[in-house]
Amino acid sequence: MPVASVFRATAFRAIPSRTTVHRPMLPEACVLAVVAVLVVVGATGPVPALGVVALAGAAGATLAGVRLSRLTLGPDAPPVDPAGGRLARRRATRPRRAAALLHAAVVTAGLTAAVLPLASAGYRAAAAVAGLAGTTALLGLGLLSLPYPPRPPARVWLRQLLDGVAPGFCLTLVGWLLLPYAGVAGPARLAVAVALGVLAVGTLTVLTGVHSNTGEARSRAGAALTMLALVLLAALPAGPAAGRAALLAVPPLVVGVLLIAAGMRRVVRAEAEASRPTTPVWPRTVVPAVAVVLTEVHELQAGHLPDQTTVLLALAAVPALVARELLSGAAERSMPSDALRVPDAPPSPTAPVTVDGDVPTGRAELLRALAVRPAPAAGALLVVDLHLTELPGVSVRDDVAAEAVRRARAVTGDDDEVFDLPGSGLAVVTAAGPVLAYALGTQLLTALGRPYEVSGAVLRSRASVGLAELAHGRPEDLLRQADLARRRAAQLGRDRVEWYDAYLEEQLVRRLDLERELPGAVARGELDLVYQPVLALADRSPVGAEALLRWRSPVLGTVFPAELLPVAEDLDIVGELGAWVLDRACRQLADWSVGGRRLWMSINVTTRELTSPDFVPRTAAVLEAYGVGPDQLVVEVAEPRVAAELPTVVARLAGLRSMGIRTALDDFRAEHASLAQLRRLPIDLLKVGPEVVVASGDPHRPLLDVVVTVADRLGLEVVAEELESAHQVDGALRAGCHYGQGYELARPATAERVEAYFEEFPSTPR
Repeated sequence: MPVASVFRATAFRAIPSRTTVHRPMLPEACVLAVVAVLVVVGATGPVPALGVVALAGAAGATLAGVRLSRLTLGPDAPPVDPAGGRLARRRATRPRRAAALLHAAVVTAGLTAAVLPLASAGYRAAAAVAGLAGTTALLGLGLLSLPYPPRPPARVWLRQLLDGVAPGFCLTLVGWLLLPYAGVAGPARLAVAVALGVLAVGTLTVLTGVHSNTGEARSRAGAALTMLALVLLAALPAGPAAGRAALLAVPPLVVGVLLIAAGMRRVVRAEAEASRPTTPVWPRTVVPAVAVVLTEVHELQAGHLPDQTTVLLALAAVPALVARELLSGAAERSMPSDALRVPDAPPSPTAPVTVDGDVPTGRAELLRALAVRPAPAAGALLVVDLHLTELPGVSVRDDVAAEAVRRARAVTGDDDEVFDLPGSGLAVVTAAGPVLAYALGTQLLTALGRPYEVSGAVLRSRASVGLAELAHGRPEDLLRQADLARRRAAQLGRDRVEWYDAYLEEQLVRRLDLERELPGAVARGELDLVYQPVLALADRSPVGAEALLRWRSPVLGTVFPAELLPVAEDLDIVGELGAWVLDRACRQLADWSVGGRRLWMSINVTTRELTSPDFVPRTAAVLEAYGVGPDQLVVEVAEPRVAAELPTVVARLAGLRSMGIRTALDDFRAEHASLAQLRRLPIDLLKVGPEVVVASGDPHRPLLDVVVTVADRLGLEVVAEELESAHQVDGALRAGCHYGQGYELARPATAERVEAYFEEFPSTPR
């Protein structure tokens, strides 16, 4: 195979684009299958148990070592920009340093497993302890080099700690019962059981935590499993008494080292999953409880009666559960909430007391209503924020508030209470259950979303609703929880209902961290661009590239545009970020254009950037500064957000085209309204996603064929994006798409790798 083909097969499958594709990992699957066969063979007797441990550990460590070595010095290692500053180079080398340390740890763990069958019975424990110490030290140094998730508030951290105490005691009890070796001192046996319990519950916590989908979390879980396996090996008795008990260390050892490598692969390649459901937390309680029950049943069947330590460990889990409930409630009650801090005194005499005759107002009245409800009371509290899109005067806002209360009263039940809250908001206390309460929230969104005709003006609002259950908590806590849920609904775009849950506060903390760290990211040199080539589908030759923004935050890790752009818009710094992207992309395009190559560069802009008055002249100035032809730049704007400011968007796009700059409509949805809107938009390229390409395979829904036909009539070129399989590429080509981009063609990569990729093709103008 030519070197160029090898490079295309490896380098451009290194860094993902905006979506994550799950690929079968054949080597890992083969190793796990071989290890499973070895365990079965060792359990049946033909092969000694320690021999199985050595073979399985060597297989897993070899594959994991190869993966980590590629991330350290091989083709998958993250590049370091020599032109960057000292701090930037230091940040860029951190993943590589972590991969090197974890590589050494994996090799040490594999050597430890391989040495055990060769060591004499008297020195076997010492060899295992030495390997455990070396592996632990290397794992600690490597994990310390990885970015940690933002530290949660003290109340959340305390609750998480208590969530792990009871499962920890349960797993410690399992370890105590599974290690009933004769001749072993009680303290030593208990120490090993505690170590196993801590490592096991730590693994469960990491794998089911809010950040479990990150590469850092997977690496930490793999490290905990590896250490758990080495602790088991170090605790084996000398001589033949070890028997098949050594096989218990095989699964955590092999899975652990492979998980370390897989996690580091995600860290180095900055892989992330933008939208994935929260990992379930039930394994933290169910798995330890089931393990205790099964172990106790096994002990009783074997005729072993519970000893004093077994009873104490079992009883220790009970006060831990009680303390969790008590301290968790105390932590929530002590949580500061300046925005929702409500005095116990009644409202001032000048404040309005009722609206529409019988609807109470003020937070004070709401708290009284919540306080008199029996506890625990079923039902929910709904807090609604109207968020008027216009800025009317005070009297008009009062009229809108009164109308909103009347509409809310019209959709609520006779037993529900409606409260007018200061600041264009209201609250509803309902006795309905969770499902009906959520349905009531959606009804409120519909009723409150209709235009308001007051004082000769027509006003519109975008409501957001937050819900909290009334079963637990003081009135102040319930109001705070519902308002936190309302804030989350507002952050997610309004016109939605959000429930308060245990991790909502952590999500809000993440948002606050983003808002704190993002300002100044440009000045600190934390922004980066990766480039995804755009290919001509006919001959698979590159015609351009799309610049994709990445924020390499030393505090938050790699942040993708889907998460950082909404924050930037709220902070009103999206223009600063856009200016940096335009400048960096044009500078890179100028470098690639040396020698006469005519490639295009696509940049994504928000409607707020595009509609700013200085966008067109500023773009022209950047092109002139770098000597880039206007036709080499493609400005992309997302179709779903165009309709809100269509006239201004049309004017800006027309201004860009008048200068020779090409324009593109991204994320085209191929709906009837979108197809009709194409005639008004002055664009050159139309980008369609996989939902259109995949649907084209259905003879009853030839969406892509329709889009290509309409585009041809309008003189537009169609670019099929996010092509992740050969089937999608073939479908796009058959439908008439000239260009495409996606994992199947070429993945996003650094400028250096993309330039090397371009060098493989003749320098022909496009």
